[in-house]
Amino acid sequence: MTQGTQKKLSIKPLGDRVVAQRLEAEETTKGGIILPDSAKKKQETVRILATGKGKVADDGKVIPIPVNVGDIVLVDRYAGQEVTLDDEEYVVFKSDDIIAVVER
Repeated sequence: MTQGTQKKLSIKPLGDRVVAQRLEAEETTKGGIILPDSAKKKQETVRILATGKGKVADDGKVIPIPVNVGDIVLVDRYAGQEVTLDDEEYVVFKSDDIIAVVER
């Protein structure tokens, strides 16, 4: 899914879960060497596509998720469940797995 041709997302996260897509790894090193898929590092940088309502606290109040749709965030390396829907790859994970928001 590219920014110019965004389709309606067919996944709705529940609770404190978010849906994201991993950002593509660099295809070429700074020295110009093209990397095969097997040599690319698994990306921990993702773009948020959808968020749930938030985590329900013990007192029943909803704690909102601290990121917004479109944010680029860093997540734990092996966080989340990878899902393929309509030929698009997504990752669904808990908001607690978000390490930081990337500011550009």
